[in-house]
Amino acid sequence: MTLASADIAPETKVLRGSLPLWFGVAVYVLLIAAGNKLLNDPDTMWHVTLGQWILDHRAVPHTDVYSFTMRGQPWNSMYWLSQVLYAEVYAWFGWTGPVALTAAASAVTFALLAKLLSRNLNETATIVFVAAAFALTAPHLLARPHVLALPVMVAWIGGLIDAADRRAVPSFWLLPLIALWANLHGGFIFGLMMIAPVALDAVVGADGAARKSLALRWVAFGLAALVAACCTPYGWNSMVEPIKILALGNSLPLVMEFRPVDFGKLGTFEICLLLGVGFALLRGIRLPLTRILLLLGLLHMALFQSRATEMLALLAPLVLATPLASQIGGAEKSASHSWKPIRGLIAVGLALVLAAGTIGFAAMHRFAPNTVNSPVVAVSELKKLSLERIFNDYDFGGYLVASGVAPFIDGRTDVYGKEFFVDHHNASELIEPNSLFRLLDEYQIQATLMRTQSAATKLLDHMDGWQKIYSDEVATVHLRKTGTLHTVEPAVDPSAK
Repeated sequence: MTLASADIAPETKVLRGSLPLWFGVAVYVLLIAAGNKLLNDPDTMWHVTLGQWILDHRAVPHTDVYSFTMRGQPWNSMYWLSQVLYAEVYAWFGWTGPVALTAAASAVTFALLAKLLSRNLNETATIVFVAAAFALTAPHLLARPHVLALPVMVAWIGGLIDAADRRAVPSFWLLPLIALWANLHGGFIFGLMMIAPVALDAVVGADGAARKSLALRWVAFGLAALVAACCTPYGWNSMVEPIKILALGNSLPLVMEFRPVDFGKLGTFEICLLLGVGFALLRGIRLPLTRILLLLGLLHMALFQSRATEMLALLAPLVLATPLASQIGGAEKSASHSWKPIRGLIAVGLALVLAAGTIGFAAMHRFAPNTVNSPVVAVSELKKLSLERIFNDYDFGGYLVASGVAPFIDGRTDVYGKEFFVDHHNASELIEPNSLFRLLDEYQIQATLMRTQSAATKLLDHMDGWQKIYSDEVATVHLRKTGTLHTVEPAVDPSAK
């Protein structure tokens, strides 16, 4: 047995420490192959458009510059750096740019997760955790700012957990990460909030004599992190926009990504959760109380909002890694450092191959946003009329922004606020039909752009004073026209252009 191991080891040393690299390659290839699925979110379009605005004006916005309902209202873009990056790659490569950038950020995220886990866990455990994390996170891997912040989140929380494992304070070299995160995405607030529970874990696990000193050093680190998070064009005001999102409260579930997890049918989340509980019971896994509290906190967030699933998927393994290592087997002895230059060359070579492959794939496959959220022809018809006040479906707001048409509402829920957001939802879904009539009159709406199958569209088909001028499988346009009467089902000409 010893002889066999000695014979095999020299041939596998390079591969042993390369598991993170192969995870990164696999994730990148899978996401590039998924192609347009990364562009399924309508918000991608306004993020790219705003990034172009920032580049053109060499400034970040402080007021709404797009909608006609909130134009001029105070607003800070908590995603400004991500938007600039997406706009830059879009300018160079078209929609291939945002797809490749999203795939690359995702690949780095899972490679980094595998790297951090492999410090404590054996390869089998690392593979299981990272594979489960990808399965849970995959539906959320879209060309949006939060994906560019994921590798920063993993590195930041990984650094905090590593310090807690060592009963030490995090290195102040971590602070640039929270500053970067604050410029990429508003989720940095979560990163700041995680300092306290991780610090508690470190202090509780430390020797009694060292606890007070360690606690004070964590406090100093937390204050420094707070200052670093304000290193944005908005300074202290960088905290405002994430708080506005939280202030939407019980209206957030109106947006699908903020809805609680649905256990109405068996899904990936339930499967992973049941397998995890079953494994813990089978092996009699024991965790320190502070780690249990951290894990339950992440689980609660994921159950409360499906958008937080990626936080549970990516961070729970980091919380569990050290306690599990002593119970299911720790990491194997690392390969010799002499192999690191070779791994570096392999990484560079693979990066070049992936870049060439992406270019070749893009030449044969056209990347473009989902047509379900892109009412191309309908907006073209609206533009011919030179209208300024259009009542639109929530999901069409991003396309309108990208098309240079001022929307009634778009994906920037923090701009519009809870009351306006709920009002629009109740109107467009006819939950409160009077809301639709009121908004159409209050904002002097000249035309509507709604999904063809929506309740509001069906009602407008029969409302006097509104004429259907265009309709296809995606969107329908109604024009306010005095004198229009509907005594029978209005005729629809799908070929009207």
